[in-house]
This record gives sequence, C-alpha cells and structure tokens, in this order.
Amino acid sequence: MTRYKVNLEYDGTNLIGWQENQQGPSVQSLLQDAIFKFCGEKVTVFGAGRTDAGVHAINMVAHFDLDKEQSAETVKKALNFYLVEEPVSVLNCEKVNDDFHARFSCVKRHYKYVVLNRSAPVVLQKNRVWWVPQKLDIEKMKTAAQKLVGKHDFTSFRSVQCQSKSPIKTLDSCTITQNGDEIIFEFSARSFLHHQVRNMVGTLVEIGIGKDLDVDKIFEAKNRSAAGVNAPASGLFFVRADYATDDDSQFL
Repeated sequence: MTRYKVNLEYDGTNLIGWQENQQGPSVQSLLQDAIFKFCGEKVTVFGAGRTDAGVHAINMVAHFDLDKEQSAETVKKALNFYLVEEPVSVLNCEKVNDDFHARFSCVKRHYKYVVLNRSAPVVLQKNRVWWVPQKLDIEKMKTAAQKLVGKHDFTSFRSVQCQSKSPIKTLDSCTITQNGDEIIFEFSARSFLHHQVRNMVGTLVEIGIGKDLDVDKIFEAKNRSAAGVNAPASGLFFVRADYATDDDSQFL
C-alpha cells in the first residue's frame, strides 16, 4: 500500500463543502470518484481542513492510500483527467510515508477572507468576495482584530453545530490589509472551530461599519449571540496547511 499526498485548488461555489454526504457533490466525493475511475480502488480521502459549502481553497492538502503503487505524476495526471469538468484541480502529488496524515500531521492552517468594500455591486468577483457597500473603518477593525490574537475561549465565535470538544483555541495571527476596494483578512492557527473565521470576520466588519461591539465583552459573554454576523462563505479561502519541516521521514 502506498500513501499519496496531494495539493488541491477548488471552487466551492456549487459544492457542499469538503465532507462527503448525500446532499450533493463535495470535494471529498469528487476526488474519491476520480480515484475509482482511475484505478478501480474505493478509498477515503483525508483533508487538512473540512471547509463548508461555498468555501474555496487555494492550496488544500489531502492524502489517500492505494493498494497498487503508481508514480506520483501518473496519479496527478489521471485525477485531473477525471476532474476536468469539476471545480477541483490537483496541483501536485507526491508519495509520503504511512505516518503522514493530512489532518493530524498539520501544525498550522491559514485562511484568508476577502471583502469588496465599494458602493457598486459585485460582478466579476461574484462568489469570491463578500460585498459590503458601507464604508469600513480599517483602523477600528485592525485594533479589534489584535484582541482576537492569542489563547481564548472562542465560544462566542463558534457555530452552535460545532462538534469540537473545547472552545479554547489559540489564534496565532490576524491581519487586515487593503488593496484598492478589497479588504483582506488573514488568519493563522493550528486549528479553528466551526465557523470561527467567518464569525470573526462578521464581527470585525460590523465594528468597521460602526456597530458598538467590544471583543473583550464578546469573549466574556461566551454566547454566540454576543458576536457579529456569520460572514458569507463566498469570501473565504483555505490558503495552505503547514507541516513540521524537521521530520524528513514523512516524505519519501
């Protein structure tokens, strides 16, 4: 049996998210179907993150095992052949040792969220941004964003459907930059709660609009209703996953 690590890019607009279920096409199901068409093996693909419906990925990491060994380049080309009509592309494929796990070996995950802040409606970037026509106060949002960094109880920023055993998470960084009409929020942490990024963005945007929200009080409340809106999935991108570089044994 050989384990393969793949890097993926996908457009989540018409997908139900990463996780396979009966409600529609997912990243996981499309990959598994492509693998079966390629080599006839039914496998489970594991991803570094379980993105929601409508969320995109610039460089998602995943892994799977095949009974019959193939070259990494053959696997990449074959999967892209069967995915050519789907919103998923395999950017890279490599063989890894059996102890590598796309999810559990990951030491840090990076997301970005894009807000289009202008009065004119969005056309060319539809399904890629959150259109906010009200003028946002960047400095207010930056000040509030720094309060999110560190180890906190993020109960107020988690979905009520979140299955994580603990609401305690450490946010390593949260930055906000502006490029023309685009405002880009970037977040890095080992792991995130369900909807945590979207709820943080929604809160920061409401602060930027002028709503009276205080991050410290939101943390203290430990109640989802204390924070801002859940930002739309369309503006969220999984950027990349980091793995320990000092363990060369993970890769063949």
